[in-house]
Amino acid sequence: MALASLVHFGERIRAGVAIVGISHFGTFLRNTEDYRRDLRRAEYGDERDPAIAALFERISPLNGAGRITSRLFVAQGRNDPRVPWTEAEQIVKAVRANGQPVWYLLFNDEGHGFRKKANSDYFGAATMLFWQQNLLQ
Repeated sequence: MALASLVHFGERIRAGVAIVGISHFGTFLRNTEDYRRDLRRAEYGDERDPAIAALFERISPLNGAGRITSRLFVAQGRNDPRVPWTEAEQIVKAVRANGQPVWYLLFNDEGHGFRKKANSDYFGAATMLFWQQNLLQ
């Protein structure tokens, strides 16, 4: 939702933090772990259906990355079985390609969320610094 909000309401939002966010529903479904794919297709729709694929193209934040003008911080675990780390990589690359700075934090030893205390503490501190630099100035 953070990514979609920045695409559609960026003029009202100064900054946003996207944690394990889906940037494109089609790539999300193609790259999520095999054992999760059918359940996610039941939840979101089947990207192999042309009508659903067209809907995903229309609503996916990745395709609206050019409209993200707010400051963005993306955080992801590399071992996430739910939302592949590639979702974070592609939105970071797309927003940066538009000349927008993006903070990006990829924890190589985390999955969906940040459970290890050191990582959680680091993410919390980084998030506070991000908010200080982008909301309080």
